[in-house]
Amino acid sequence: MSHLQIGFLVYPDVIQLDVMGAYQVLAFPHNTQVHLIWKTLTPIVSNEGLILTPTVTLANCPPLDVICVPGGGMGQIEVMKDAEILDFLQQQSKSAQYVTSVCTGSMVLAAAGLLQGYKATCHWAFRDQLAMLGVEVIPQRVVIDRDRITGAGVTSGIDFGLTLLGLLCGEEVAKMTQLMMEYSPDPPFNAGTPETAAKEIVRPLMQFGKPLIDAFLTQTRDTMAQLNLKG
Repeated sequence: MSHLQIGFLVYPDVIQLDVMGAYQVLAFPHNTQVHLIWKTLTPIVSNEGLILTPTVTLANCPPLDVICVPGGGMGQIEVMKDAEILDFLQQQSKSAQYVTSVCTGSMVLAAAGLLQGYKATCHWAFRDQLAMLGVEVIPQRVVIDRDRITGAGVTSGIDFGLTLLGLLCGEEVAKMTQLMMEYSPDPPFNAGTPETAAKEIVRPLMQFGKPLIDAFLTQTRDTMAQLNLKG
């Protein structure tokens, strides 16, 4: 049986759970081969300080059945304006069954011109910026629009992975994977969205994240200009 080739773009400052939640799901079946893709095979440091080792370079990456772009911290800004990476995504998208992302990775896909005219989602704090890039933003945990599948913020990578796995390998395999992971969410607090969290939780978090949001906004505006999008 030929393996399904699945690739996650990783880069300095990537959000590790954006990668690993979906990776855990998609690596379970015997017929998948999951790659971590970067420019070199030199280990990189995630936004949280976890060291990740790429398994294949951009130049040597095989044609992928699924390409997935996770979100990142400040390092994502460099990715959004990196012509080599954007070209890689464009080329892989031509033959991939699914072009996908988790969290703010959808903004990278949009920067590559791969989400304009599609419905997609991202982390709640960046929905307005994703919309600025010509994307119809849907505030759902996982959004499917033809061959584009996008997950919302960080932990949605697990839901995204199970949804994708159901499409690739069938519902039974996806359910078996969910059972293997004992994925039955029962969080201790009801504060996982800005709608359910109290204002005294949302407000300081937004203040804490303001430097990142502002830096992303500057790049989003630059990307709009490059894509000839009007505000």
